[in-house]
Amino acid sequence: MVKKIQELFEYREMIVSLVRKDLRGRYKSSALGFLWTFINPLCQIIVYTLVFSQIFRMGIEKYYLFLTVVMIPWVFFSSSVSGGSMAVVSQQDLVKKIYFPREVLPISFVTSCFVNMLLSFVVVFIVIFISGIGFNPTALLFLPLVMIIEYILALGITMITSACTVYLRDLEHIIGVLMMAWIYLTPVMYDISYVTENAPSELVSIFYLNPMTSIAIAYRDILYYKQIPHMQNLMVAVAIGIGSLIIGSVVFAKLQKNFVEEL
Repeated sequence: MVKKIQELFEYREMIVSLVRKDLRGRYKSSALGFLWTFINPLCQIIVYTLVFSQIFRMGIEKYYLFLTVVMIPWVFFSSSVSGGSMAVVSQQDLVKKIYFPREVLPISFVTSCFVNMLLSFVVVFIVIFISGIGFNPTALLFLPLVMIIEYILALGITMITSACTVYLRDLEHIIGVLMMAWIYLTPVMYDISYVTENAPSELVSIFYLNPMTSIAIAYRDILYYKQIPHMQNLMVAVAIGIGSLIIGSVVFAKLQKNFVEEL
C-alpha cells in the first residue's frame, strides 16, 4: 500500500494534467462554456424547488436553501460515480501504449469532479447570502472535513465501477439508472426526520447504510441549520468512506491485471 501511494505521488503531474484536460474539455465548443458549471446545478435546484415546495408542499422554510446545500454535493457524487465508470475505458489508447499506475485514471476523474464542486459552491454561498440565514463560523470549520470524506467515498466507489466496466460495458448504463434511484434514497429533497418518524425502525437502520445519508445530513447541519455535525454521523461517514476506498483499491488492483486484454 505504501509503495502504491509513493508511485501515485511520483505520477502526480500526470494526475494534474488529466484534471486540467478534463476541466478544459468539459464544456469545450459550448457557447456558455465554463458558466455551465453553475447553470447545471442551478437548473436542477430550481426544478426540484418548484416541485417540492409548490406542488408537493414539503412545508420546509427556505426550501431552496435546504435543497441547494445538499444538491451541489450530490451532483459531485453522482457525476463521479456515473461518469467515472468510463474513466478507464475512455482512456484505453493510453492504457495500451504506456505504463502508469492505472489508479491515476479514476483519481484524476474524481478530482476533476471535486474541483468542479468546489467552484459550484460559489452558488451555495450566494444562495446562503441571499437567504439572510448567515453562517456559523465554528460549524464551517467542519465543511472541509465533510468534503474530504465525500471525496474518499466517491473515489472508492468509482475505482470499483471503473474497473468493472472494463469487463462489463453495460455497467455504465446500469449505474446511470441506479443513480436516478439513489437520489430518492438519500435525504437530498426531504429531511431525514420524514424517514425516522414514518418508517419502521428496521428500515431506518437500513436507510442509514446508504453512505450518502450521513454525508448529506452533515452538509445540511453545517450550512442550513448552522450547527456542528453530529459526531456519530461523521464517524459513520468516515468509516464507510475509508472502507469503500480500501475495497475499491483491492478490487481495482485485482482487475487491472487484464485491462489491456479486455480493452
